[in-house]
Amino acid sequence: MSAISVRFWGVRGSIACAERNLARYGGNTSCVEARCADRLFIFDAGTGLRPLGRSLIAQAGDVDADIFLSHYHLDHICGLPFFAPLYRPGSRVRIWGAINSSGHDVEASLRTMMADPLFPLSPDVFKAKLEFRAFRAGDVLQPHPAVTLRTAALNHPGGAAGYRLEHDNRAVAYITDTEHRPGEPDGNVLALATGAGLMIYDSNYTDDEFPARVGWGHSTWQESLRIAETAGVKRPALFHHDPEHDDEFLDRVDAQAKARHAGAFVAAEGTTVVT
Repeated sequence: MSAISVRFWGVRGSIACAERNLARYGGNTSCVEARCADRLFIFDAGTGLRPLGRSLIAQAGDVDADIFLSHYHLDHICGLPFFAPLYRPGSRVRIWGAINSSGHDVEASLRTMMADPLFPLSPDVFKAKLEFRAFRAGDVLQPHPAVTLRTAALNHPGGAAGYRLEHDNRAVAYITDTEHRPGEPDGNVLALATGAGLMIYDSNYTDDEFPARVGWGHSTWQESLRIAETAGVKRPALFHHDPEHDDEFLDRVDAQAKARHAGAFVAAEGTTVVT
C-alpha cells in the first residue's frame, strides 16, 4: 500500500507569533502539507504557507498543488499572497474552499483580502495557472483518480469545513476550526475521524479554559483524545495552539496527552508523520 506523508508548516491559531518562548513548537499559523499518489495537497494557507513555498521551489521549481481551505478567517488565508509558486508561470495551483454561511466563496474571499485598503495587490498579479474551486461542506471531492476528500461542516463562526483525505485504504483527517459541545460528540467530526491513521484536530484550549470561551469556535486537547478513542484514531495530532500557550505549556500538554493515548502528540513545525 502507498503511504500518506504529512508535514506541519504552521500549527499556531488566531495570529502568527514571533516570541522566543513559542519558537520550539512554532509561531506560524495553520498550514499542513500532505503527499500521496505522487500529488501535493496543502491544508490551509496561514503564514506557514510562505516557508512551504520556498521549500517547494528549492526542491522542484514549478509546483502543481491543491490547496484546501478550512475557512476564510485571516489566519488561515493570509499566507496566499506570499506563496512563491503563485508567481511562477509554470506552476499550477487549485484553491478549494466551501461556500460559507454568508454565501462567500473561495475566490471572492481571497479578492476581498487582497484589495485596498487591506492589501496593495490583487490576485491578478499571480502568474501561475490558478483555479478556484468552490464546494458545499458535505460534498465528496475527487482531486485525483486515486485520492478522495470527504468534507463536513464544522461548528465555527461563519462556518468551516473539515476534510478526510483517503488514499489506498489510508486516511488522514484535518479538523480545525471547530467548537465541540461537551458530552455531545459531533457526528460530522466522528465521520471524518473514524479509523484515521492521523487526525489533526483543533486543540486551542484546555477543558479548564473552555467554559470562558464558549462561542469562539474552538475545541480542547482533551476533546481531541475523547474523539480519538471513540473514532479509533491511531495518532491524534493536537493542533491550532493558542498564542498564549508557550513551549513549556505545550510540553506539559504533550506529556499528559501521551499518558492518555500512546499515539498522541502536540504538533510542531517541521514534524513529519507517515501513515
